[in-house]
Amino acid sequence: MADLPFHDRGDFEDADRGFIAKLTPAVIKTMDGRVVWDNDSYDFLQGDCPATAHPSLWRQGALCARQGLYEVTDGIYQVRGLDLSNMTLVEGEHGVVVIDPLISTECAAAALKLYRAHRGDRPVTGVIYTHAHADHYGGVRGVTGGGVPILAPAGFMENAVTDNVYAGFAMTRRAVYMYAPALPRSPEGQIGAGPGMTASTGTVSLIPPTIEVTRTGQEETIDGVRMLFQLTAPAEMNFLLPDRRALCLAENATHNQHNLLPLGGGAVRDVRAWARQLTEAIALFGGRAEVAFAAHHWPTWGHDRIERFLAQQRDLYAYLHDQTLRLLNQGLTAPEIAEAVHMPPELEQVWHTHGYYGSLSHNVKAIYQRYLGWFDGNPAHLWEHPPRESAIRYVECLGGGAAVVAFARRYIDENDLRFAAQLLNHAVFADEGNKEARDLLAEVYTRLGHGAENATWRNFYLMGALELADGILPAAMAPGSPDVLAALSVEQIFDSIAIRVNGPRAWHERLAIDWDLTDLGERHRTTLSNGAFIQQPAPPDGGADLTLRLTKAQLVGLLAGKGVEGVEREGDTSVLQRLVAVLDRPAPDFAIVTA
Repeated sequence: MADLPFHDRGDFEDADRGFIAKLTPAVIKTMDGRVVWDNDSYDFLQGDCPATAHPSLWRQGALCARQGLYEVTDGIYQVRGLDLSNMTLVEGEHGVVVIDPLISTECAAAALKLYRAHRGDRPVTGVIYTHAHADHYGGVRGVTGGGVPILAPAGFMENAVTDNVYAGFAMTRRAVYMYAPALPRSPEGQIGAGPGMTASTGTVSLIPPTIEVTRTGQEETIDGVRMLFQLTAPAEMNFLLPDRRALCLAENATHNQHNLLPLGGGAVRDVRAWARQLTEAIALFGGRAEVAFAAHHWPTWGHDRIERFLAQQRDLYAYLHDQTLRLLNQGLTAPEIAEAVHMPPELEQVWHTHGYYGSLSHNVKAIYQRYLGWFDGNPAHLWEHPPRESAIRYVECLGGGAAVVAFARRYIDENDLRFAAQLLNHAVFADEGNKEARDLLAEVYTRLGHGAENATWRNFYLMGALELADGILPAAMAPGSPDVLAALSVEQIFDSIAIRVNGPRAWHERLAIDWDLTDLGERHRTTLSNGAFIQQPAPPDGGADLTLRLTKAQLVGLLAGKGVEGVEREGDTSVLQRLVAVLDRPAPDFAIVTA
């Protein structure tokens, strides 16, 4: 810790550069008065770091908590600190082009209002989504109702809605731990999330893009603003504003180590491609930009600094990939590799490689997972008991719950908090009513959280402690806003039904429904057999038990439980009830730290 360059104030100078004005107070509410964002609650980060926080994470929180309107360069402004991400505004010939309009419409509207208060009431003449995460499109209806060009990378819509269809409830539940909105904002509680402070909890919207970026080298102009694009994966893009000598890096290069697999869930990202795309960005844009800005954090000025920043970010991801593969091919497993890989000294000495959001430990495990999956090759791990059944047996072998707690106290006294957490987790999973074990595990999680440099690790540990004490805390938001549901393809709508079918309950059901989508001019057939829900576009005539003639909006309404009013039906109407009877309701508040 003493070797880290705390004397270097360059990031603070960059984070403050171009400051124009704050939002005062920095509290944003819905029309009915519900608070969806409160940046003032992080004012404590202006003080010295206490013993309850990692000094490096405290520093990152102090930087990310800065909020207000900033000038990036001539005609380019950013609003930072009013959501997890930044909103960038590029002035054109007749108005302003908005890049990444935050998560919530309320936050985006407040950011635009702050900009207009100091730059005039310019109309929004275009929108750019740099990639398909909700913190980069969700607030779009706070800045426009549509009718303007909206640019996004190819594959944007598919990627934007997939999580809401396939794993939305599980990811929303884990987001309670990842961003920890239930924790107090305090030196003992939540002090950030890495890319920003936390996620806002307002209204999520989505307007589909009107222009797709499909290739590197593509050029587009909106309101006189010229843009040269580099397509990156998955469904992401960097772009140069050549007339402003400004480079937008989306979140391909930010002031922390990013996630290859977020702790809240998602697909493992291809870090090899990531590193190569950063090399390509240097070649395409390095000598042509005097400022680089991103969807998170603060800009970097000067082409030499930009190239160095991009090269170090590139080296970081390439190093993680190559060292993981080197050790993987020597037979080390994911946890062993995570302990064996260490950051090169030069990269350790620059703050933007540090794991405030992603971490070396869990990114290495993600790379292992991408190549070899969950199984480490050890037959003992091939068919283990599930966690609770294993816990019951471990606790029995150790002499019961009281003995496990006694062992854990010994490891706590030796400051081996990692193994104390493992032991106490078994004790709680074996008997979640064991209050002594729960209380002690909460204490261990709290100490681990207070020592974590990674913001999401801290939040997971502290949320685990909180739920051990107070029980499950529901998510503030459910997945699938109306705009996102409306954006689902018909195939994705049927996929969302398929993953709710309770297989054993549906084993003996046989049914077929034709869905005649009158507004799309499409017909689809879904069949249920052997517990599997199968969809078929453009089926042959005949063979369905029930035909429903409806619009796509009515189909989405059926999915949302709004009934079949206005839907034409032909055939056995009981078939629909039989289908509904075998569908499970998602469990959005499942247990995480107890069995």
